[in-house]
Amino acid sequence: MATPRQPAIRCVETSVVYPNGVRGLDRLDLEIMRGQMVAVVGLSGAGKSTLLRAINGLVKVTGGDVVVEGQSVRRAEGRALRQLRAHVGMIFQDYRLVKRLTVLQNVLVGRVASVPTWRALIGAWPAADVDLAFDALERVGLADRAYVKASQLSGGQQQRVGIARALAQQPSVILADEPVASLDPVTSHQVMEDLRRINQELGITTLVNLHFLDLAKAYGGRIIGLRQGRLVFDGDGHSVTERDFNHIYGRAMTADDVLEARVTL
Repeated sequence: MATPRQPAIRCVETSVVYPNGVRGLDRLDLEIMRGQMVAVVGLSGAGKSTLLRAINGLVKVTGGDVVVEGQSVRRAEGRALRQLRAHVGMIFQDYRLVKRLTVLQNVLVGRVASVPTWRALIGAWPAADVDLAFDALERVGLADRAYVKASQLSGGQQQRVGIARALAQQPSVILADEPVASLDPVTSHQVMEDLRRINQELGITTLVNLHFLDLAKAYGGRIIGLRQGRLVFDGDGHSVTERDFNHIYGRAMTADDVLEARVTL
């Protein structure tokens, strides 16, 4: 486990080349300190999703390495990889909920790695795990919806269930891949506020891929800019300028890059 002064995540000359020859990451050097909240921005195809998936081993690192809480992702296999992923919560753009199950059952999926397989299969969750799931739902304001089927929730509520499921893992790192891409502006801010509050209150290292630059500036204590798999910007989110974004994107900002522009559409 990393100490507060050590990086929770370290990319060392990290490269990812897909089987079709596309380079997702290109010799990326990066350190994320424990407890930081970081927004990752860049054009589609810049390597944002590849970075998050390399951190939890969903894509194979083909050069260099990624080290999470002192553990090499590239060398982790089998049980070691499962243990690493158990401490890295993942939040997806499309929520990844089982719609026929209740909200509580979906959140308890985050406890699968911590209980015997038979308990997960028949839903015989220990009381302590149920309590953890309810605590996670409390943090996103959905404890009163615990026994409602996920299919009955709005998109924003479903994404907050996804956050609660990640929290139920008791992770040291949370990765959120475009978590607000499908949401309206008001709900987007609610979800980002949930993530920021969780980061501040629990000290969980949080990386969020974002398309909207105003959200990145508002919620990213630190902003990382990727372009063609390379790090082209690394700075304080509150002082980043339009010129910095132009450098990251290789073009001027447009209305499509700003969430608040959608409010008036």
